[in-house]
Amino acid sequence: MKALLSRATIASVLLGASMLATAADGIPRSAPPEGAKVFIVSPKDGATVDKTFTVKFGMEGLKLAPATDQTPGTAHQHLLIDQKELPDASVPIPATDTVIHYGKAQTETELTLTPGKHTLQLVAGDKLHMQFNPTVASKVITVNVK
Repeated sequence: MKALLSRATIASVLLGASMLATAADGIPRSAPPEGAKVFIVSPKDGATVDKTFTVKFGMEGLKLAPATDQTPGTAHQHLLIDQKELPDASVPIPATDTVIHYGKAQTETELTLTPGKHTLQLVAGDKLHMQFNPTVASKVITVNVK
């Protein structure tokens, strides 16, 4: 009985250590389908836009779906406004004033920005709001707001 208890204790310790190691590595990231890409359909890079304007999203190689859809190969969009770099890929994409989630599978949004130059970029997220591995992101575009 003592040996059985010791083996069970050791197994529990090893399982716990394994789970901690996995948690420390972050949430696993899904691989995107071959050729997956996201892009900004409009406005075009360098466009001059009104203070309030529409941004249209494009996606190829991934199936656009709400964030709640568990189907492999599905994704939804995240719009980054004036971000210098992509969010940390080891954790879910944050929701902030400048990192906007479109978890209902939206294909466009209306933005209101202050006058001046702004950058926009799309990033695809999986059902857990994680970036794919490798990350599927559009090129950064610049818009000039009147």
